[in-house]
Amino acid sequence: MTCTEFLAMLDDLIDDAVTPQLRAELQEHLHGCDHCEVTLSTTRKTIQIYRSHELYDMPSGLRERLHAAIMARCKKGC
Repeated sequence: MTCTEFLAMLDDLIDDAVTPQLRAELQEHLHGCDHCEVTLSTTRKTIQIYRSHELYDMPSGLRERLHAAIMARCKKGC
């Protein structure tokens, strides 16, 4: 399995909507791919934070830099 194939199945994996055979293939890929393991972990943590409705204050400088970066990226075409 390639990283691209893994990422295409990421939503289904997180939603537990994969067959046992596909889950085994995805787990096998994760054991050999640090990048996809980090992606899965980060995605799960992001969902957990979102669901908990916790608000985090960012320092104003960070907030401004993040906003500027997002706006610059959107102007280039996301």
